[in-house]
Amino acid sequence: MAIYTKEEAKQIMEKALSFSKADGCVINMSGSESGNIRYARNTVTTSGHRSNQTLVVQSNFGKKSGTATIDEFDDKSLEKVVRRAEELAKLSPESPEFMDPLGPQTYDDSLTFKESTANVSPEYRAEVAAKSINPAAAKDVTAAGFFNDSAGFSAMLNSNGLFAYNKSTNMDFTVTMRTKDGTGSGWVTRDYNDITQFDAAEASKVAIDKAIMSSKAKAIEPGKYTVILEPAASVGLLGNMGRAFDARTADEGRSFMSKEGGGTKLGEKIVDERVNIWSDPLDPRVPTGTWDGSGQPVKKMQWIENGAVKNLAYSRYWAKEKGVNPVPFPSNFIMEGGDASLEDLIKDTKKGILVTRLWYIRGVDPQTLLYTGLTRDGTFYIENGKIKHPVKNFRFNESPIIMLNNLEKLGKQVRIDGNLVPYMKIRDFTFTSLSDAV
Repeated sequence: MAIYTKEEAKQIMEKALSFSKADGCVINMSGSESGNIRYARNTVTTSGHRSNQTLVVQSNFGKKSGTATIDEFDDKSLEKVVRRAEELAKLSPESPEFMDPLGPQTYDDSLTFKESTANVSPEYRAEVAAKSINPAAAKDVTAAGFFNDSAGFSAMLNSNGLFAYNKSTNMDFTVTMRTKDGTGSGWVTRDYNDITQFDAAEASKVAIDKAIMSSKAKAIEPGKYTVILEPAASVGLLGNMGRAFDARTADEGRSFMSKEGGGTKLGEKIVDERVNIWSDPLDPRVPTGTWDGSGQPVKKMQWIENGAVKNLAYSRYWAKEKGVNPVPFPSNFIMEGGDASLEDLIKDTKKGILVTRLWYIRGVDPQTLLYTGLTRDGTFYIENGKIKHPVKNFRFNESPIIMLNNLEKLGKQVRIDGNLVPYMKIRDFTFTSLSDAV
C-alpha cells in the first residue's frame, strides 16, 4: 500500500531529514492508490489499478537549491536522495527569489477523505460501466467513458520545524454518448470526494438524452445571443479569470487586474454586483487540503464581493517585496448562485441558446481576458421557453468579465472539477462562426 499514516510518513521523512547537511531542507512525500475502468463502442476496453509513492527532497545552501526524487524509502535510498539534492544545490546558480522554508504552522483538519471512496472495488467500477453501456445500447446510442477513483496522502516536513499531512479521496467520471449516425453527441462529467454522492445511471442518462436531442442539428447565423450556460460551459472561462487574481502580474502591468498608469484593480467593481466568488477548503461540497505547496495554511477567502475585486493572491516572495502578508492561491472556487433550475431558466427565455459545454479554450488578449473556443456535445436553440431544435456548434470570442457584466440570471450551483458553479443566463454572448464538428 502506498498510503502511509501520519505517523508512518513523519517517521520516514524525519529519517530523511536526519541525513541533511544543507542550510535548509524541505521534504515532500505523497502516495496514492487508484483504480479505473474505460469503455468505448459500448464495450469495456481497459481496467486497472495503480499504486504510487514518491519522496521529494529540496536542499538549499543559501539561495542555491537542488531537488531530487525517489520512490524507495529504506535508509540507504533516503540518504542517497538527500545527497543528490545537495549535490545539485551546490551546482545551481543562486535564485534571487528564493525563500527560506516556513516555520511551524497550524492547519485546520481537512474534509477531503471518505472511507467509502477509498474502498471502491473492481466490481463497483464494472457496475459503473454497465449502468452507462446498457441504457446507451437500449437507446441505440454508443457510449465511451472513463471512471477513476483514488485515495492518497501528501505530507511535508522541513528543517525549520514545519510538518503537514493530509489524506484525500476523489472520483472522476466522464462519458460521451454518440448517436449511430454520428450527428448527435452528449457528454457529462461528475466528480466527488464522496462516492456515495455519485449516480452513474443518472449521469449517463443526461448524456444519452443530450445525444439524442442534438442529432441532426440545424445551422443558424452566428452573432450575439442570449445564452444559458451550463456549469461545464462556464467553468473554463471562470477558471481562466481566476488565474488573473495574481498580485504580481497585476502589479507588473501584465494582467487584466492591472490599471492603466500603474496599480491594480483591487477594490474596483469589475462585474455585475450579483457576482460573489470565494474559495473555502472546508466547504463540505468541495473540500480541499488546508495547506498549499509552500506549507502555508489555506483559509476561506473572498475574491469577488458584490462585483468588486476583494483580494489578490500573493506568493511568499511577492508579499515580502510588497510588505504585505502572503495570500495563498485558491484551491477551489465557489460562485454564488440562485434558486432557478436549468428548466426554470429555459422557461424564462424567449429566444436564446443552451450551451452544454465549451472546449478548446485559448487566450486571445490577457489584458481584456478575451478567449476563443468552441461549443460541443449539445447546443440547442430556445424559443418561447422551450428547446426548439439542436443547432450546429459555434466558435465564440468572449471574455468572462464581459460575460459577468451581461448577467441576466443566476441558477443553482453544481459541483464541477472540484468547484461550485451556477447555471447562468447571459445576454449578448458572442458567437463568431459555425463549426461542423459535432
